[in-house]
Amino acid sequence: MAPVQFTFSSTFFLGLSGLALHRTHLLSALLCLEGMMLSLFIALSLWALQLDSTNFSASPMFLLAFSACEASLGLALLVAAARTHGSDRTHNMTLLRC
Repeated sequence: MAPVQFTFSSTFFLGLSGLALHRTHLLSALLCLEGMMLSLFIALSLWALQLDSTNFSASPMFLLAFSACEASLGLALLVAAARTHGSDRTHNMTLLRC
């Protein structure tokens, strides 16, 4: 495995482990998701550059657009949860209290 591939795969799995293990706040989960999406975007961009093909050049832009939509939806949910529940702690957010 090349050092660049190892760097991006370790960055992705570091964000995935942060998402799996540290789920106390909704904001930390959103930051882990954004780190994962950023590593996927950079890896896909480098892959498209290495292939020198125009077929894959639009893929990183689609991923970046979906990542921006995911970030805006996540922040909207964070604001809504903070207004209704008083904090962004995921322990306080249950369907039974709504």
